[in-house]
Amino acid sequence: MESAGGPYLNTAAVTSPVGIVRLLQMTFGCTTFSLVAHQGGFSAAYGTFCMFVWTFCFAVTVFIITCEFTHLHSCLSISWGNFTAAFAMLATLMSVTAAVIYPLYFVQLGCYPITCEVRDFRIAASVFAGLVFLVYGAEVFLTRAKPGQVTSYMATVSGLLKIVQAFVACIIFGALVNDSQYSKYVATQWCVAVYSFCFMVTVVVVAFSVTGKTAQLCFPFERSVVVYTFGAVLLYVSAAVIWPVFCFDSKYGSPQRPSACSKGKCPWDSQLVVAIFTYVNLLLYVVDLAYSQRIRFVSHI
Repeated sequence: MESAGGPYLNTAAVTSPVGIVRLLQMTFGCTTFSLVAHQGGFSAAYGTFCMFVWTFCFAVTVFIITCEFTHLHSCLSISWGNFTAAFAMLATLMSVTAAVIYPLYFVQLGCYPITCEVRDFRIAASVFAGLVFLVYGAEVFLTRAKPGQVTSYMATVSGLLKIVQAFVACIIFGALVNDSQYSKYVATQWCVAVYSFCFMVTVVVVAFSVTGKTAQLCFPFERSVVVYTFGAVLLYVSAAVIWPVFCFDSKYGSPQRPSACSKGKCPWDSQLVVAIFTYVNLLLYVVDLAYSQRIRFVSHI
């Protein structure tokens, strides 16, 4: 006689390739923040960010494994496939950022002024931080949409790019608030408006996809997304032209980094970061526009 509890547990959630990868995510993530919390240590905003990334990704991964193992995700009013695909991409971006920041700011070859034990813990934490990034990247690779496959929108190239676009926009916002002097000209304020508008609409697109509400809208969601992407390309083209002119042209700004600028507190550095990631996001939106015309949206998977 079959056990009454058997049908309610989904063993594939931990035995399938994706399930095994998620178990590794949980293991490596827990190991990383445990090493840092026990002896490695962290400080300032950079260290706090890294700890947040590892604990947040660990907690959400545990939630996903638990829901899939017990089938509880069927009780949630969200598109589970879109949610897991979006989180995997976001976790990949966040974990690679933490994997770069932590060793850059906290790892050193010598033992002074920290002890050799602390140094060894930080090196070990950095290694596991790299492994965290790799296993989240592996989930994105395993769950991404294959050619001809009917899958969740967030698992497609266009859907994954939406997460990357929002993440890059956050980097731009971080540089803007770091004394970028964007309020100096109306033209640069226009660029900030472009970044903000595209970020908000991208987040809305992701939110509607994850909640599975796209089919309930009174307008064709997929067509609207393509039109928005085309508009975002045009807006980012304007920002990609205007921002460098008003920041690095000798008439309005400085083509070279001022020698009097202190490291980490120079408006020119922030302006350069914004310019670089403006072109990065422009490229992402162009690629998104190219792929968005080759997919069909599925809201209920």
